[in-house]
Amino acid sequence: MIKAVLNRFKGSQMARNTSWMLFGNGIKTVVQAAYFVLIARSLHSDGYGAFVGVCALVAIAFPFASLGFGNILIRNVARNASSFGRYWGNTLLMTLISGGVLLLLVLAVARFVLPASIPFSLIFIIAVTSLFFDTVHVIGAQAFQAVQRLHRTALLNVIPNIFRLIAIAGLSALVKSPSPLQWSCLYLATGLICALIAGYLVNKELGPPVFTLKGMKADILEGFYFSITLSSQNIYNDIDKSMLTRLSSLSAVGIYAAAYRIIDVSFTPVRSLLAAVYAKFFQHGESGVRGSLRFAIKLIPFAGGYGFVAGIVLVLAAPLLPYVLGAEYADAADALRWLSPLPFLKAVHFFAADTLTSAGYQGLRSGVQVFVAVFNAGINLWLIPAYSWRGAAWSSIASDGLLAVLLWAVLLHISNKTNRLKMPRG
Repeated sequence: MIKAVLNRFKGSQMARNTSWMLFGNGIKTVVQAAYFVLIARSLHSDGYGAFVGVCALVAIAFPFASLGFGNILIRNVARNASSFGRYWGNTLLMTLISGGVLLLLVLAVARFVLPASIPFSLIFIIAVTSLFFDTVHVIGAQAFQAVQRLHRTALLNVIPNIFRLIAIAGLSALVKSPSPLQWSCLYLATGLICALIAGYLVNKELGPPVFTLKGMKADILEGFYFSITLSSQNIYNDIDKSMLTRLSSLSAVGIYAAAYRIIDVSFTPVRSLLAAVYAKFFQHGESGVRGSLRFAIKLIPFAGGYGFVAGIVLVLAAPLLPYVLGAEYADAADALRWLSPLPFLKAVHFFAADTLTSAGYQGLRSGVQVFVAVFNAGINLWLIPAYSWRGAAWSSIASDGLLAVLLWAVLLHISNKTNRLKMPRG
């Protein structure tokens, strides 16, 4: 019996891909945890809060850096591998154009959103790193994801954290109390190195880019929908951190961001599964929403069950947080307890969202996520001034819960409508 299960596992591409992503993300989680502890301790809560506040603002613009063309690449190459060169070239070209425009926009908006105590040079360096170098690295990982070579995607997902762990360890050893600006310079250097590695591997193993404007115009609208989806996702995940810098204190940002980082780490197994099956979703989605929904339903019990158990473990482990990060992060334990339902809620809504995307309803998914992003920002304007990081935690729970309800309601409505249209009359 066990041998049969193992043989079936070995013969399953989805199982192998999930294993690669889980292995890569497992290493990434360990390295990221060490990196997180070092940077939180080195910069202290105020410095860490300033750094995270800027990163959170840039994260909203980040999905527009490639204008969603990385997802277009995955969808089209998963269905037709011979089109790789053109979509790889289109994605790089769009990154260059869109990244330049977004850099100017982020620098302009930052002065109104972030406090004046955060230096302009810090904002500039983080924006350049994210919008250009990190974007090239991410679309390189997506290129391998499109052809379901997840061992390469896993590798590319790991290397930024390894380089940044080495960088912060070196900086901490050389400088007693490094500033966020000093760290940002190393952040830029590691981002450049990772972008070069990603570009080299893709060009060597999958082929060089073909730069042409052919087909770009037709993909811009759908790519924009992908960008809106990811940006709105970043808004309800990260805008509270930027708003905390303005409406509360940098120390509160550091406390809340520390707890949220633990939530991100706990979601690693589900994130690995989602990455492994993303291209498969598009293949199932060719037959319509019911095809992709059947595929999602097979996976949801595992992801949702894990998310529920992970939430319980987070509550039980929360008191250990100040011992790991330092006494100044004592309130992060309470923040982690409040945020503990998020792994379950995220597991539930991500599968509904990818089902809609793969079946051609990216516009609907974007609309729902934009609504939730606006809802999140609106209640944060009320909750953060009154309750600081606790208000941000409450708004996160409310937003992810609302997103899960809305996405599944839309998905089931479309599925039922499609089924009624296919039923014979008379």
